Amino acid sequence: MTVHARFDGQVIIPDEPLDLPPNQALLVQIEPIDQTSEAVAESALTWLAAHASQSPVLPADLAEQHDRYLSGQITTE
Repeated sequence: MTVHARFDGQVIIPDEPLDLPPNQALLVQIEPIDQTSEAVAESALTWLAAHASQSPVLPADLAEQHDRYLSGQITTE
């Protein structure tokens, strides 16, 4: 799990609530983020476009029929 947080000078405060029980022991690795180059949140469509690829093992109509492949109405076999 990756958690974005801030250090207030005394304690580390997560940016969002965590689904953890009180007093849960944790192993924490600290990696400072450069404030000038902090990642800008990108939309899901931007991420998908950047990571899209052609693959000979995927069906040619996957984009048009994705809902039918996911529901099992169409199989790739």
